[in-house]
Amino acid sequence: MKRKFYATFLFCSFLSVTGQAQEKSSTTVDDEMDEIVIYNQRLQLPSTLKNRNITIVGQDQIKQLPVSSVHELLSFVAGVDLRQRGPNGTQADLSIDGGSFEQNILLLNGQKISDPQTGHNSLNIPIPLEAVERIEIVRGPSARLYGINSLTGVVNIVTKNPKKDGVFAAVYGGTSFKKDKEDDHGETYNNRGIQLGGTLVRAKDNHLLFGSHDSGNGYRYNTAYHNNKVFYQGNIVPNENNTVMILAGHATSSFGANGFYAAPGDKESQEIVSTTLFNLSSRHYLSDRFTLMPSLAYRYNFDDYRYLRNKLDVARSRHYTHGITSNLNGEYRADYGKYTFGGEMRYEEINSTNIGDHSKSNYGFFAAFQREWFEKLDVNLGAYVNYNTQYGWEVFPGIDASYNFNSHWQATFNAGTASRIPSFTDLYLDQRPGNIGNPDLTPEKAYQVEVGGKYRKNRFQAEAFVFYRDIDDFVDWIREDTNQPYQPYNASKNKTKGMNTAIRYRLGTDTSLWNLGLSYTYLSPTIENKAGGMLSKYSLESLKHQVVGTVNYTKDAFSVTVANRFNERLTYKSYWITDIRLNYALEKVKFYIDAQNIFDTTYIEAGAVPMPGRWFTLGIKFDGL
Repeated sequence: MKRKFYATFLFCSFLSVTGQAQEKSSTTVDDEMDEIVIYNQRLQLPSTLKNRNITIVGQDQIKQLPVSSVHELLSFVAGVDLRQRGPNGTQADLSIDGGSFEQNILLLNGQKISDPQTGHNSLNIPIPLEAVERIEIVRGPSARLYGINSLTGVVNIVTKNPKKDGVFAAVYGGTSFKKDKEDDHGETYNNRGIQLGGTLVRAKDNHLLFGSHDSGNGYRYNTAYHNNKVFYQGNIVPNENNTVMILAGHATSSFGANGFYAAPGDKESQEIVSTTLFNLSSRHYLSDRFTLMPSLAYRYNFDDYRYLRNKLDVARSRHYTHGITSNLNGEYRADYGKYTFGGEMRYEEINSTNIGDHSKSNYGFFAAFQREWFEKLDVNLGAYVNYNTQYGWEVFPGIDASYNFNSHWQATFNAGTASRIPSFTDLYLDQRPGNIGNPDLTPEKAYQVEVGGKYRKNRFQAEAFVFYRDIDDFVDWIREDTNQPYQPYNASKNKTKGMNTAIRYRLGTDTSLWNLGLSYTYLSPTIENKAGGMLSKYSLESLKHQVVGTVNYTKDAFSVTVANRFNERLTYKSYWITDIRLNYALEKVKFYIDAQNIFDTTYIEAGAVPMPGRWFTLGIKFDGL
C-alpha cells in the first residue's frame, strides 16, 4: 500500500508541474480580481461566480469580532453550523444549511484540505487567524466546480499576500473566574496564548511565517488543551506570466475529550491530533487567451484517541491518514465566452488500529462555459465527470445564472448536483461497543435548486435566497436501542427547504462609524427514514432557526463590537449567546478585551458537551505587517 502511495505521489507531482509556460513575448494579461470573489483555481475572474450564493467574511469582521480562531469566526456566518466541543479551536464540526459535517469541502486558497478519515478532524489546521485575509462560503451542491463531497457547499480560507516587510507579536490571557471543583487542586479555569509572525517581501517573491501556542486548563473537568501551530507561505513571481504559491504548515492539538464521543463513559478520555499540510500551485499564461493552473495538495493526519487517558492499553485508537490531490486546470477566453476545463486526481490512505488499512482513488474531469448576453444576463453551465475505484462513474451537471436589472438589483438562479462518498470511518470503524462502520454503504446523492436576489446601494447591502435540496441515500448513524452500537446506513431521504437573508448597513464618517449586520436562516428538513423506529445519532441535530446580529462602533482609535447569536435545533434547547469586544489601537499596538457569553448561558453545540460559560480575555498585539 505504501508503494502505491509513493507512486501516486510521484505521478501527482509530475502532473502538477506539466504545462508550465515559457515567458511569452506579448503584453501581460490584465487579471485584476475583485476582492469579494472566490479565489478559485478554475474560475478566476470576478464575473464567473457572481451568480452563486456566496458569503464573504473580510478583514473588518475578522478584526472586530470577539474571536481568536477560524473555528470561532465561522460561528458568526449565517447558515454555517459550527458545532464546537470546546473553546479556542479545540475541535469543531462544520456544516452548511442543514447538512452534516461530512457533506462539505474545506479549501485553503482553493486547494482541498479536508481530512479523509472523518469530518471531525477537517478543521484541525495550522492557519492562525492573523494570517487569514478572508473566508469565503459557497452554498449549495458544488460538484460542477469542486467534485465529490460538496453536497451542501464549500468553505475557502484565503491567506494574506504580504505587501511589505514586518513582524507581528501577540499575547493574551483569559479566565472564567470559576474553579474546578472535581480536581484536588481546585485551580481557577484559565487560558493563555502567544503568537509570533513575520513577512519578507522582495521584488520577485514574498514570504510569510507564523507560529503560535495556545493552552488552558479547561472550563470543566478534563477539558484542558494544548495547541501548537506553524505556518509558512511563499509567493514567487519569476516573470509577468508565471506565478507560484507554496504553503506548508503543521498543527498539533492535545485536549481532554470528556463527553466528546461516548458520554458518560468517556469522562477520562483524551485525544491528540496532529496535521501536516503542503500545497503547491501555480498559474501560467500561455497566451492572452489561454491559462494553465496546475496544483498539488497533501494532507497528513495522526489521530490518537485514548478512551482512558491513564490506561493506554484500554480502548485506544490510532489513525494515520494521507490525502493527496493533484489538479491540472485550464481556461480559454474566446470572443463569445469563456471555457474552463481540467482534471483532478485524489488518493486517500488510512492505517488504523480499529479502522484497518485501506485506500481509494478518485479521478475527476470537468468542463464549463460562461457567457454574458446584453451586459445583463450571465449564464454559466458545465458538468463534472467522476470515477471512483470503489463506486465507479458519476456525472454532475449544473447551471447558474444572474440578471442585472440595474446597477443595484440582481436576481440569481442556480441548480446543481453532487455526491458524497462515505469516509473511512463510515465504512470500516470498529469501536465496539460504541460505534461500528458499514462497508456496504453507497454514496449520498443530492440536487438543489436555489433562487435569490441581491441589492447594493452606497452603504446598504441586502440579499435573500430560498432553496430546496434533496439528498437520497442519506447516511445516518442509527441503532435499535441503547444496548446496540451505532452503525451507518443509507437509511434516509433528507429533503430540506431553506431560506437565508442578510443585511448590512454603514453610517457615519471615517472617524465615527457604525457597522450594522443582521442575518437570518430558516431550515425545514424532512427525514424519511427507511428503517423506521431507529434511534438517530446526527440527523436531528440540524439547525431550524439561526439569527446573527452584530453592531460595531468605531470612534478614532476606539471600537466596540456587540455580537449576538441565536440557534434553535430540531431537538436541542434553543439559546442566545452575546459576546463583546473592546478595541483600542495605537499606531502599531492594539489592546483588546473580550467578554464571551456574557449572560453565562448554558448550551450544547455537539453531542453531550456543555460549552463554556462567561469568559473574559485580555490581549495585546504588535502589528508591523
